[in-house]
Amino acid sequence: MNKKSTDIFPNQIKKILVTGGAGFIGSALVKRLLSDKSLKVFNLDKLTYASNLQSINDTVNQLCISESNYQFLKVDLKNFQETIDIINYIQPDVIFHLAAESHVDRSIQSPRIFVESNILGTFNLLEASKIYWENLDANRQESFRFHHVSTDEVYGSLGSKGYFSETSSYDPRSPYSASKASSDHLVKAWHYTYGLPIILTNCGNNYGPWQFPEKLIPVAISRAISNKPIPLYGDGSNMRDWIFVEDHIDALIATVIKGQVGKSYCIGASEQFTNLKVVQDICFLLDQYLPKGSPYSDLITLVNDRLGHDQRYAIDATRAIQELDWKPHYSFNEGLQLTVRWFLKNQDWCKQKA
Repeated sequence: MNKKSTDIFPNQIKKILVTGGAGFIGSALVKRLLSDKSLKVFNLDKLTYASNLQSINDTVNQLCISESNYQFLKVDLKNFQETIDIINYIQPDVIFHLAAESHVDRSIQSPRIFVESNILGTFNLLEASKIYWENLDANRQESFRFHHVSTDEVYGSLGSKGYFSETSSYDPRSPYSASKASSDHLVKAWHYTYGLPIILTNCGNNYGPWQFPEKLIPVAISRAISNKPIPLYGDGSNMRDWIFVEDHIDALIATVIKGQVGKSYCIGASEQFTNLKVVQDICFLLDQYLPKGSPYSDLITLVNDRLGHDQRYAIDATRAIQELDWKPHYSFNEGLQLTVRWFLKNQDWCKQKA
């Protein structure tokens, strides 16, 4: 995909709705969409503890984006009537559905919030979208897309070998992944039962600038530069498939343009590392960028393992690469360097969010 192009979508696509647009991945998507000033971008978010509008507002100011090209809407998808009203108001050509609670630890502590947000919220959005789509003219019905953004965690845990793919069985192990699996099934059902033109993507662990400091990479960076212990679950051998957030955004856009209606696509960068290796790499970079009297790796502290902790995730992204004409551009080393440098330059923001 040509990153320099500002003409993102075909001409018939003008109005884009991003749910969860104040989240980490959602805000990165919104910022990318704002580079195409032929689009009207609607950012819908209920604004939780992890929400962040600062990076979007900075982009709006830098690009001189007007109200005719961007609008933020504070809406909670749990409210069905508000969801119907906002869909009718926006009249979208494409919906990117990213709104979700996403932190596994919080799902273990407070599962009800995840059920209400990820399952009920998705149901309400699907119903509102179906009603809206059924009343469009034939041309707009044909071009409309509902893109549901999900996670590889719905597939459960891998052993020492193998990869997740679009044919993998669902086997969620946490309240978070169970709620996302449920939302995936709802999205597919609304396609097969009602004909709603959906596309679904399941992606690995994202990382990059502006990530809320509760996930592994920002936690490790912020703890290290504060000279505090870096907690690591179990023995640190749990393995994840990592992708730089901008590569994920490329994939989301490519899916809407070239993806086949009704299909799912697994998105990954073939960058699988143990949690211990990731934290050690962060410490190594900090030793170079912000040296102190002792190695940052001395701060790594093993703690009791998370309940139901999945051992390994790995993604086979062959379908996405072949059918979407997409591929990741950033190696993990490149993306991690960019991420560590950004957090070092933005420590005040991190402290506000911690």
